[in-house]
Amino acid sequence: MEKQHTRQSEGDIKLGRFLSLVLRHNPQAAGIALDEHGWADVEALIAGVRRTGRQIDRETLARIVAQNNKQRYAYNEDHTKIRANQGHSLAVDVELKQEIPPARLYHGTAARFLSAIQTGGIQKMKRQHVHLSSDFETAVQVGKRHGMPAVITIDAAAMARDGYRFYRAENGVWLCGQVPAKYFIEE
Repeated sequence: MEKQHTRQSEGDIKLGRFLSLVLRHNPQAAGIALDEHGWADVEALIAGVRRTGRQIDRETLARIVAQNNKQRYAYNEDHTKIRANQGHSLAVDVELKQEIPPARLYHGTAARFLSAIQTGGIQKMKRQHVHLSSDFETAVQVGKRHGMPAVITIDAAAMARDGYRFYRAENGVWLCGQVPAKYFIEE
């Protein structure tokens, strides 16, 4: 999926963050429900977001979906439903298909978490999956969101050989249940 490089307005960024909250963690924040696959009715979402005092219409929603630098959202074929591609803390099945990962994957985090991660591995915490990147630079950007970035290189090929399952979300993020520390590659 090709990323849009159009710069988002501050208003769209804030609205996008609220949509992420609603579609990944708390649909009740907009007074809506998600189905078992994480889909929300577009009209119900727009009405729910408006009830919170935020300004949104179909055009604004489409712009946020198209311009989101992480490609967090997806529409169904006729654009009547929308969902987050991954990152849910809610129990939804976004219909991920198992894939063979590249030999190496990367996990961006904050340096302050490294000691705990090196002891206990990478855990999904409140999400359904651990999020991994196929390129180092994306992992650095993810790590920066949490403070001084640190990147862990993972031997994904060995994990796959040992039976760990990997999935790739529509936006290219690699997902798995956990990453034991024995699969970290020292570089």
